Amino acid sequence: MLKKIFSFVFSLPRIIFGLLLCTALLLIAVGVYKGGSALDKLFTENAKLKKALSNLTDAGKIGYAKVISQTIDGQGRIIATELKFIETSRDNELDKILEKTYAVDGDIVHFDALIVKFGDKIVMSGQKKSLYLWRRIYGENTAPNAGFLIEEPNKEPQRYKELLGELPIKQRDIFWTNIWDLANDPQKLQKYDIEAIFGNVTYVKLKKGLLYIFRISPTGQVYPEVIPDF
Repeated sequence: MLKKIFSFVFSLPRIIFGLLLCTALLLIAVGVYKGGSALDKLFTENAKLKKALSNLTDAGKIGYAKVISQTIDGQGRIIATELKFIETSRDNELDKILEKTYAVDGDIVHFDALIVKFGDKIVMSGQKKSLYLWRRIYGENTAPNAGFLIEEPNKEPQRYKELLGELPIKQRDIFWTNIWDLANDPQKLQKYDIEAIFGNVTYVKLKKGLLYIFRISPTGQVYPEVIPDF
């Protein structure tokens, strides 16, 4: 009898550990379910989100860049470029909402953006709409994942700060935290009427004295327009 009691007492830590592990796994599962259901509810039932997406307009000019200085080696090659990158607001192309300075190797610079295209069902107006996020800047010999950030991932971009203004803060956080990660989930893309989420990289050989204006086409392609600096 005593042997059974001692055996039970010594097995208690393993039993308690097992119970704690099961509880932890259950809580994680519940959290994942709630997070997923909150995202489903936001995209499939929220009229305010559909109304907000109707306010997306054709972006036109979405920013510009200019060279501040360039470093030339003894052989006359440009080995480094210091540039200024500016993003403008949706409503006023003269309104600067983001301004940063970068130093990159060489003179060929890549500008990386992420495009989200919404179908006509999730948009209250019934018209297809798009939004974008500037991601990073990097030089010709730099790996993309080592590039300089423009906007913070999973954060509300300055350009769209007022877009979801009628939604509670929690729902805005759910939208911006998840929207960029849906590209790898085709089932949810179809369910939420998101036609595509894709990256778009354009690269330019920068020269001092020129202004590089970035525009976005109705199909979501980012391209530069080059004019003399003023």
